[in-house]
Amino acid sequence: MTSPVDGAAVSRAPMSSRVRETPSFETGGPSGPPLRIGVLASHPIQYHAPLHRALSRVPGVQLTVYFAHRPTAVEQGIGYGVPFAWDEDLTDGYRHVWLRNEADVRRSSTGAPFRDRRGDYDTPEIAAIIAQERFDVFLLHGWRTRSDWQAMSGCEAAGVPMLVRGDSQLRDDPLAKRLIKRLIYPRLLRRFEACLSVGQRSADYFEYYGARRIVTSPHFVDNALFAARVDAARVRRDAARARWGISRESMAVLFAGKLIARKRPMDIVQAVRRMVGVHAIIVGDGELRAQCKRVAAKLGVRATFPGFLNQTAIADAYASADVLVLPSGRRETWGLVVNEAMASGLPAVVSDAVGCGPDLIREGVTGYTYPEGDIGELRRRLLHLASDPAARARMGAAAAVHVAAYSADAATAGVLTAGRAAAGRAPWPR
Repeated sequence: MTSPVDGAAVSRAPMSSRVRETPSFETGGPSGPPLRIGVLASHPIQYHAPLHRALSRVPGVQLTVYFAHRPTAVEQGIGYGVPFAWDEDLTDGYRHVWLRNEADVRRSSTGAPFRDRRGDYDTPEIAAIIAQERFDVFLLHGWRTRSDWQAMSGCEAAGVPMLVRGDSQLRDDPLAKRLIKRLIYPRLLRRFEACLSVGQRSADYFEYYGARRIVTSPHFVDNALFAARVDAARVRRDAARARWGISRESMAVLFAGKLIARKRPMDIVQAVRRMVGVHAIIVGDGELRAQCKRVAAKLGVRATFPGFLNQTAIADAYASADVLVLPSGRRETWGLVVNEAMASGLPAVVSDAVGCGPDLIREGVTGYTYPEGDIGELRRRLLHLASDPAARARMGAAAAVHVAAYSADAATAGVLTAGRAAAGRAPWPR
């Protein structure tokens, strides 16, 4: 439920005259009438809320976020394996409006389940709201849902310029899908005044499909909050590790995410097989949890499966770990868990398919990459880190410094740079 834009083909188009803009990271607004920004989101998402809050705090900005669906605990838990509600209010700190989801009305009469598909978000009233509010600019987090397309039609009818922020990366799609995207996506992207890229690979994606302009608005987490929580949790690190059966001398390898096929959690279980002094912490739930536990037991892997941990509870896992591993395939269009780990002072080892790799991983400095699915190479990376605790500590410190640039201020600056230019308040930067 976190990928806002679909993936695309790996083949490259010729370089074009499209411009990638890098905003100056300043959030103060000019004098004059407020910049009125509308935003559509499918539902409250833990990684979108900090951006909405940051934009709302900028002087001279009036932000309103419209949500297409209010998920139940069961719906929130799709892919996580367990029903849950976030233990922090993701709608706090900014003006928001819940739209009437016509798909919910239909489901209530038919008993059909919510599946987080395109048609599960249907909010035709958004077009009338856009016409009435006359925003200076309107931001979409993607174009996956029917509600997104309804908002796009409403903006075009009302003459409201649009921005889109997404984290998709190019990938191997079947030939037919590649051809369809090459036909449709260039025309689609030209409907937006600018595309906001969260990193190198999303910029490549937007450029490939012919975006008018590409402005940087990096993916981020609240670095200071994660660092503070993990610092507090380190006081109980020994107790937490003892509770999870991790010895003082062991290197704890952390995985945190949905235990589903595209995340490849089994790669970690296989990689740490017969590794002396290494303990895996597999945080999360999902369809592969039972299988991972069964294989770990069969192989004699030292592993703990704490299950799903909410936002405030995950600090104990980061405080107990020595390195994060994210072995996902190319559908992992970014991997914000890497931001969280680095903000917590951990190095990261990620597959070369993970979208954040080119931005967050500096080889041998903040972590390592390895070829997706190459368990032998993953094992070699972990063996090196297990043999050199000083290098782990040095890389963790460097990771915390590096990820600090991926911040609320940086992301907000990108939105405001594009928003002011699209609204005619400022020139497009060169």
